[in-house]
Amino acid sequence: MTRASLEKQPHEVAAMFDRTARRYDLVNDIISLGQDRMWRKATAAAVDAGPGELVLDLGAGTGTSTDAFTGLGARAIASDFSLGMLRTGVRRRGGSGIHGGGVRGVTFVAGDALRLPFHDDSFDAVTISFALRNVHDTKAALREMLRVARPGARLVICEFSHPTNRSFDLVYSQYLMKLLPKVARAFGSNDDSYDYLAESIRDWHDQPALAALIQEAGWEKVAWRNLSLGIVALHRAFKPAA
Repeated sequence: MTRASLEKQPHEVAAMFDRTARRYDLVNDIISLGQDRMWRKATAAAVDAGPGELVLDLGAGTGTSTDAFTGLGARAIASDFSLGMLRTGVRRRGGSGIHGGGVRGVTFVAGDALRLPFHDDSFDAVTISFALRNVHDTKAALREMLRVARPGARLVICEFSHPTNRSFDLVYSQYLMKLLPKVARAFGSNDDSYDYLAESIRDWHDQPALAALIQEAGWEKVAWRNLSLGIVALHRAFKPAA
């Protein structure tokens, strides 16, 4: 895969993340200049999971983002369609394979965002960070998240977006398309994964467009706030209670 059109092939995207799993978290920390830690904290605060609640962390990769929810006393499931990512997360916690059991408070489950392996009305909160743009059908994935959420449950999406300042956006675009893949290759791998990353960010919806898709999928009270000058946006919504 060398181009990141929004017509993504799931098996190609999964294979790409399998190849980058081992150093994925390290490279993310480097190319974001450490901002990814702040983004994870903001996401956890927006989810606001409490004791006894069950959180689905979709597109969780190695489960780095999922740890923030168990730290607040909730139970959490880390789900991803990249087996390489999930296996890496399990190994880091002292486990082996992907057995569906809990490892240091996190349960790892292989799953496709378009066909989630969970019952209706199962979760108190559903969240997805930096993975929604990799899904083949965004609106279908949002509807599937709605299906597995309990009435009144909250949705939190942390995703790359578009800076609101035009001058900064021009500088950011240059970094995104020219420098980011070079930096990522220096610390990660030599395949085209980070060309895809840069292009998928550039091609993704802006803040109002994503909010509209969330609402069209059936979620209500949709709102967002920008992080890091709009490089990232945090969208929040709720499943209708009735």
